[in-house]
Amino acid sequence: MPLPVSVIQRASSVLTPASPWQSDVFIARLRAHWPALRDGLRVVHPQRVEEIAGDLVEIAARRFLERPEELHDLDRRREADPHWLSSPRMIGYAAYTERFGGTLAGVAERTAYLDELGVTYLHLMPLLRTRAGDSDGGYAVVDYREVRDDLGTMTDLEALATTLRHRGISLVLDFVLNHVAEEHEWATKARAGIPKYRDYFHMFPDRSVPDAYERTLPEVFPDFAPGNFTWDEQSQAWVWTTFNAFQWDLNWSNPDVLAEFTDIMLFLANKGVEVLRLDAIAFMWKRMGTNCQNQPEVHALTSVLRAIARMAAPGVAFKAEAIVGPHDLVQYLGLGEYEERLSDLAYHNTWMVQLWSMIAAQDTRLAVQTLRGLPPTPEGATWISYMRCHDDIGWAIDDRDAAAVGLSGPLHRAFLSDFYAGESFDSFSDGLVFQANPQTGDRRISGTMASLTGASESYNPHLTATGMARMKLLVAATYGTGGLPVIWSGDELALPNDPEWASDPTHADDNRWAHRPALPDTALAQRHDHGSVTGAIFEWHCSVGQVRARLPQLDGQMASEVLPVANPGVLAVGRRHAAGDMVQLYNVTDGEQAWPAQWLGSFTLGAVHDAAKVDSAGERTKPAVGLVDALTARPVHSDADGDIHLPPWGVLWLVAGD
Repeated sequence: MPLPVSVIQRASSVLTPASPWQSDVFIARLRAHWPALRDGLRVVHPQRVEEIAGDLVEIAARRFLERPEELHDLDRRREADPHWLSSPRMIGYAAYTERFGGTLAGVAERTAYLDELGVTYLHLMPLLRTRAGDSDGGYAVVDYREVRDDLGTMTDLEALATTLRHRGISLVLDFVLNHVAEEHEWATKARAGIPKYRDYFHMFPDRSVPDAYERTLPEVFPDFAPGNFTWDEQSQAWVWTTFNAFQWDLNWSNPDVLAEFTDIMLFLANKGVEVLRLDAIAFMWKRMGTNCQNQPEVHALTSVLRAIARMAAPGVAFKAEAIVGPHDLVQYLGLGEYEERLSDLAYHNTWMVQLWSMIAAQDTRLAVQTLRGLPPTPEGATWISYMRCHDDIGWAIDDRDAAAVGLSGPLHRAFLSDFYAGESFDSFSDGLVFQANPQTGDRRISGTMASLTGASESYNPHLTATGMARMKLLVAATYGTGGLPVIWSGDELALPNDPEWASDPTHADDNRWAHRPALPDTALAQRHDHGSVTGAIFEWHCSVGQVRARLPQLDGQMASEVLPVANPGVLAVGRRHAAGDMVQLYNVTDGEQAWPAQWLGSFTLGAVHDAAKVDSAGERTKPAVGLVDALTARPVHSDADGDIHLPPWGVLWLVAGD
């Protein structure tokens, strides 16, 4: 179907007040993104493509006219540099507003701190108006157009976005798509029996349909929110509630829901939000007989939303919050017909899990097997790399990958849970078990990076020093993947688990708050004390970030190449670039490890000389490898046997020397 005249006419009618150049720009974008809009609507509403497209384009045209001129300028710059998120200078930071700066105005006052870290991407956790009491960390939204009263106002948010933008920092907000709070206006009207709004949700008069769905549905929170449906007395209906009883799943098969979120999306874009984190995106479409995750319609809907965003606010990017298996996850970045039509970013959950697995097992074989089997990243997209986030760590270990290296998937997952909960004799971790499921054996883990690596045990200097080395390895590996690294607030200061996490009654049943500590002024003041754990880790973050920004090899559009296992204690990752290649080495053990320099032969690096040379006195020499460690700017040499040595938990970023 070519672009219908009726759709152009509907856009033009809205654009009547616009200047000629504005109309021309919007219509040009409409033409460019019409195929993605059309193809997405064909999947979800094949009989109503032209009608629904016209509705959405009208919304886009109205919001385009309202967009501030400074944001139009941003749009033009983003269109000229579509891969801006892949730049090595992109470094992210994620925090709860109240725990980082107290209020939105307080966050603005701490932007100099973000500058020190080299941050160019700030994700503020859910800050839109939520329900009172337990709000699932802010993911139970009552109003998408208002900020929580304790944090400020929408005017404050717009002012903060402007302040950040002027400093070169992009503001990232959560866009909760799967559900709303039961107190949301739509849910209130559904409870009142208004048919239009009852159709915004999945509501059933008895258990017959819910029970049929439940046969194939997993439980997200089996401890405190078992099942996927909740009886609502006022509605006299079973309501679909995947996450919590107070979070009502939306019916995305209803085009009215699509229109509502289209307008909300562009409203937030016009306030200066540059990246929208598509929360719980995997759950949006329901299909009987499946786990109701990763359905094809999810990708179709994302392509529709992205096409509309590209028409009205192309400066806005999408980040998929889909914590799913790697072969499912890559779909969210756009493959085949959806290439460059879906999300610009997705969380590299597999990389994060394998980092923690490697340092617990002190063995890289499972990681190499898993990472080498990942599908390539689609054109135009890149990963979010991270070592921690606001959420728990779930052990997404594929049984087939485990079996390929002689492990049992269930036993390895149990080992990791025991290890990071501090329940095994050789553990260095001080983590907490989250959401233990006796039926599946699933036990996820909460904890800050310092607590999980042993660096918070300040009473034992040896343990602390070793934990610091582990943290430095995790930081370097996260910054070195080439995606967009994101620091979880407090980890850059090596903060331990918050001992008061359960003191707030709304958090008492959720130990994830242990790794969501407030950022105290005392810790901030200590960041320049290089003799402290806090100061040493902060300095390392800053240093690695500065090095990263100078290395074109770490552009997110370049693929990482995980090398085969030469030594099970060392992970080797190569990155090829026209400016010269790079090989990263990570010793994931507490002993010195050797890695054969001859394995560098396929990379454009310094020349590796024969190991058997003998000097005039008959002594074997240490042949030079023309390499430099980019992290320290020091030359790197191999020994007489041609091996490069790494100290316990050591890291090398090898590049060609001058």
